[in-house]
Amino acid sequence: MSKNNANKFSPEVRERAVRLVQEHRADYPSLWLAVESIAPKIGCSSQTLLTWVKRQEIDSGKREGLTTSERDELKRLQRENKELRRANDILRTASAFFAQAELDRKFKL
Repeated sequence: MSKNNANKFSPEVRERAVRLVQEHRADYPSLWLAVESIAPKIGCSSQTLLTWVKRQEIDSGKREGLTTSERDELKRLQRENKELRRANDILRTASAFFAQAELDRKFKL
């Protein structure tokens, strides 16, 4: 799901759309056909609605995968890890700089 679609539709609209798919799923031979039928009524693409349905199924435990909260935590930890790696690189470079400066100073005495 792109960020534009996440912001374009309110959580209430997304929940209603997913609920409609779940309620009418038995009326269609496949999930995709149910989604294709309901998506135009909501005003979103079929792929977007399918993503919402799958996300809800994962969050409710009906489908395998990382829940929304687990995904958010993973993203947060990845950002933190990236920031820590950057900080370590800066500290390593600074340490090497100051070590070299100390060596240069000792030889000049």
